[in-house]
Amino acid sequence: MLIAAGVLVLADAAATVLWMEPVTALQTKLRQNGLRGDLRSLERQGPTRLEARALAGVTDSDRRIAILARSLQQHTAPGDAIARLKIPRLGADFVVVKGADPADLRKGPGTFDDTPLPGVGGTTAIAGHRTTYLAPFRHLDDLHPNDRITVELPYATFTYRVQRTRIVSPDAIKVLRDVGYDRLVLSACHPLFSAAQRIVVVSRLTSVVPLRAAVGGQGSEVGRPRLTSAPG
Repeated sequence: MLIAAGVLVLADAAATVLWMEPVTALQTKLRQNGLRGDLRSLERQGPTRLEARALAGVTDSDRRIAILARSLQQHTAPGDAIARLKIPRLGADFVVVKGADPADLRKGPGTFDDTPLPGVGGTTAIAGHRTTYLAPFRHLDDLHPNDRITVELPYATFTYRVQRTRIVSPDAIKVLRDVGYDRLVLSACHPLFSAAQRIVVVSRLTSVVPLRAAVGGQGSEVGRPRLTSAPG
């Protein structure tokens, strides 16, 4: 029994170094499956009565998106499914939950409470693990400038392009500041198996596709992208 236990411990350690920690990965995989169903239900619900009242007479898609984004942030609880994050270069496709406390991040990537959801304006920040709990951000250091990152929410789909990757201290909250344009910041502990620093991937919003209730009048169409201003 002791030999078998030792072999399992060594196997777990080897898997963690080469891939990810398998026990917590399985736990989070099961949670992600449930969250996908929760997110589909959220997408099917449509605007609440209060949202419909706030949207009445508003035809501009940007304003409608902002109203729905603020409502989603206000009416969801920590750990709730709110978005879907896709990073093609990494083959990543995860449900994002609200909140970045340890309990939230055991379910998957999570949003920082002090940053707005996409559509409100400013810097949106999402944190994730690199070695445990399905390790959604294990390979953040493989991202290159101009790589695409997509965040799908019930009201719109937001596409970003990577600008740069930085290594910062854990208290470098300046990376979350508003810089005058909409952007996304992904962060995780760095290096692997350590929390001494943080790896931060900064990307800039390049297009928005309003969905369902976010589609305003005056010729707006579901699935028609709105390009944002971006240098070069």
